[in-house]
Formats: sequence, C-alpha cells, structure tokens
Amino acid sequence: MDLQALKKITDTYKQTHEMPVLFVGHGSPMNGIEDNTFSQSWRELGKQLPQPVAVLVVSAHWLTRGTHVTAMDHPKTIHDFRGFPQELHEVEYPVPGSLSVALETRQLITSTDVGLDHDWGLDHGSWTVVRHMYPEANIPVLQLSIDYNKPASYHYALAKELAALRKKGVLIMGSGNMVHNLRMIAWEHMHKPEYGYDWTLSMNEAFKKNILEHTHQNLIHYEKLGPAASLAIPTPDHYYPLLYTLGLQSEKDQVQFFNDKAVGGSLTMTSVVFSR
Repeated sequence: MDLQALKKITDTYKQTHEMPVLFVGHGSPMNGIEDNTFSQSWRELGKQLPQPVAVLVVSAHWLTRGTHVTAMDHPKTIHDFRGFPQELHEVEYPVPGSLSVALETRQLITSTDVGLDHDWGLDHGSWTVVRHMYPEANIPVLQLSIDYNKPASYHYALAKELAALRKKGVLIMGSGNMVHNLRMIAWEHMHKPEYGYDWTLSMNEAFKKNILEHTHQNLIHYEKLGPAASLAIPTPDHYYPLLYTLGLQSEKDQVQFFNDKAVGGSLTMTSVVFSR
C-alpha cells in the first residue's frame, strides 16, 4: 500500500475525527501466520491508520439466522478450518471484547433486533487479519454476524445504521473476498504470482469501477453484471462483507485499493479503505 496515501488518511482523520472503513480480502487462513505481501500490508495498516477504540468485524465466516454481535469480555480464538499446520491451530489472539460497543451497535440498528452473543468469539476472517494489524492484542475486537437468510440489499441497508460508530472511534471492517470460487481454484498455480482467470480479472475490475463510481446498486444486484458474476460469487458469503463497507461509504470518502491481486485463478485479495 502507498504509505503517502495512508498518511493522508491519518491526516484526514485528525480533521474530521471520523474513522476509515475497511474491506479486507482475507484469503487463506495461512495468511494469519505467514510473512507475505498481504500480511505486510495489514501490519502497515495497523501502524498508519488512526488507532481505533475498537474494531467491529463483519466476517464471511459467521453466518447466522438473525443478526448478532459478540458481547463477551474475552472472545475466544476460533480455529474454523481443517487440513492446516498445527502451528496455525495453536495460534491464540487474546484481545478483549467490549460490551459497551456491543450495546451501542445493538442500539444503532433499529431495522431488526440484535442479539448479544456470548458463545462465538473471533473466527479466522477476523483474527488472521487483525493480529497483524494490532499484534499487542490491546484493542477490543467484536464481530457482527451476517443474517444469511437476507438478501444483499438488507445487508447494505443495515450497514448504514452503523455510520455513527465511525465518529466514535470504531474501525468497521468487512472481511471476505470480492472474487471467491474455491471449486475452481487452480491448485497447480497457487504459487504463481497474481494468476487469475480472465473472468476473475474482469470481475475484479468491474467491482473496483463500481466502487470508485459509487454505483452501489450495481454491486447490490451483482447478478446483473453478467455471466462472470456467477463464477466470481457462486455463494455470497464472502461477498456480503463488502456490502457492509459499501453501506458506510459516503460521497466524500476517498477510495484506496490495496492487495489488489488474484490468487490461484479464482480468488482475489483486493481490499479497500474508505476515508473522509
């Protein structure tokens, strides 16, 4: 990521006191322990972004019936994956939670009842990224679940209700992948830098174009973007977190892309910061 662009984001925050909003392509759980291009960008983000009072993550890996927010004092580190090295399974990220932010989140969302959750914790969509950003584990981290029974428009609208958190120092982060088709991964090209199928690259560009132009309706109704959209988003779990950040994007926000790379043919790590 361009360090000058990050500095500009920090300088803007000093004037507006409104936290940026972040969408992160989290990719493989291994990014949680590897020192690579993606994790290096996350570490730089943590150093350069304004320090938040808390981080609220909408992760592709917490799909529920209804909407819930974690409200425990000490969220557990969830190892929600199989077939990875023991080293990854042994990682613990002992951050605090924040009941006060959970209650504020519940109060702000008036379109539905929000449950206070004491069982979930932090799944790998959260901790693999945030532990690089804030390795001292001293900033409270919460998760907001995705009601998987609701359409894209619901998630976009719900996100707008969270806008006040930006002015209260909360960093809101969507964590998923814009293009995410595990069934079509080219495993033989996993280590080939930036290898992407034509449809992967074209959809990635289409997503970025619509984000830059603030044409959110095209992104809410992504299935109308053409046949490649059904390949890029065979299921919307990894895409919905993007809609939460788009719902918080204002006309005045600057847009900064980073980690804009394809992986294994059918994934993109493309990430974006929105800041006033």
